[in-house]
Amino acid sequence: MRRSSDDKRDAAARSRQRGFTLIEIMVVIVILGVLAAIAVPRIMSKPDEARASAAQTEIAQLLQALDLYRLDNQRYPTTEQGLGALAARPTIDPVPMNWKAYLKQAPVDPWGRPYQYLNPGVRGDIDVFSLGADGQPGGEGVNADIGNWSLNR
Repeated sequence: MRRSSDDKRDAAARSRQRGFTLIEIMVVIVILGVLAAIAVPRIMSKPDEARASAAQTEIAQLLQALDLYRLDNQRYPTTEQGLGALAARPTIDPVPMNWKAYLKQAPVDPWGRPYQYLNPGVRGDIDVFSLGADGQPGGEGVNADIGNWSLNR
């Protein structure tokens, strides 16, 4: 008699462990889809925000290197000499007399394009800037130009 009651308990336990129904699985998939639709756009914008922040930091470092260049040579590099003058001695006049290597290589922005440099600048003595994600002048959001005029100096 004991066996039959054990068999009944085993059968009852097996029937409770049948698994999830198709509807339960579908509900979970729909919930995950809704969460992904909300979260993915927020996560996808983060890399561009990080690049913009990196560009601001790099521009601040370029300005420090340009200030050192000016202290050594009594002037900033010309627009024609560009930011490359911080990594290699300029051969275009005015050739700096006390030039040193201020950077290891010519800088590129986080989008892989050279930083822009103007001397005299449009917004200050000099302008150092990136054209943003789109590589075009102007723009909004991640496509906006990022320059030394936007830094608290």
